[in-house]
Amino acid sequence: MTQQPEVDASTADGATAEDADWQIFRGDGRRRSVTIPEAPPWRRFAEADGAGGPPDTPPHYVIGRAETDVINAAIHLRRPLLVTGHPGTGKSSLAAALAHELDLGPVLHWPVNSRSTLQEALYRYDAVGRLQESNLHRSADGPQPGIGSFLRLGPVGTALVPTARPRVLLVDELDKGDVDLPNDLLTVFEEGAFEIPELSRLPEEQAHIDVLTADPHQRARVTRGMVRCTQFPLVVITSNGERDFPPAFRRRCLPLHLADPDETRLRQIVEGHLGPEALAEAGDLVQAFLARRALGELATDQLLNAVFLRHGGARLDADGLLKTVLHRLNVDG
Repeated sequence: MTQQPEVDASTADGATAEDADWQIFRGDGRRRSVTIPEAPPWRRFAEADGAGGPPDTPPHYVIGRAETDVINAAIHLRRPLLVTGHPGTGKSSLAAALAHELDLGPVLHWPVNSRSTLQEALYRYDAVGRLQESNLHRSADGPQPGIGSFLRLGPVGTALVPTARPRVLLVDELDKGDVDLPNDLLTVFEEGAFEIPELSRLPEEQAHIDVLTADPHQRARVTRGMVRCTQFPLVVITSNGERDFPPAFRRRCLPLHLADPDETRLRQIVEGHLGPEALAEAGDLVQAFLARRALGELATDQLLNAVFLRHGGARLDADGLLKTVLHRLNVDG
């Protein structure tokens, strides 16, 4: 079969030669071998073989002195931070910045939704799985599996495991949870401990049980069914303001509001994530972002997306791709 020549980039639906490298998909139905470009720094994940986590690069987090004062106060007081602000202002990223700068290990992440319960965030016990495994080993006349292999601590439970240094716990979008969830969480935070009844009922010879944790391939020892922290975790609780929290809960947190970044901070964010070269060609994009944000809600990462595409060779026309990338979040863009 005679191989058909590929369509010249300058003749494909208005594209020009300078678009050829950027247009990976051309919509002409022709199969071609292409090199998929590297993803933006904020969209890179763990290696395919599962070894290690995301790239070990410091998260660039731009924040002002007033905000850092509140964060340091929360660290000294061992009180949760209740972080509010528009989407894209860096609420969730604050936890990663804390863990990186203070070298406190991976962030323990609890994403809250309308079905979330404190129980699942503390621990889960697979009673059915244990029963099935016990029956299997009984029929094979083998040793019975221990209960610790069927009990896994959740992100909140893992954060309360006794450690020499505190962990960073992100409770993401707590305002999406059940109305009673903040008060339930408050009780655990005040006591810094919780009980696992399935373990506390065990006989004395099983007082110490090693259970799974939210950290992959890690276990923690639980004594007589009680998990009690020695270092209270650094807790970041985010909220999009969908509802108010009870006064008792707010009293025990330190509020931190992250405002929309101004032009100076936007430029610092762009340079920090993409470098000075990308910033040098992003002046019009910053102005376009500010103009559209004045008319409706936008997230800072939308500006980063636009700059990344521009730096990679994309044409960002005001009424074309740029309008799509900078679509407003609260109204039709």
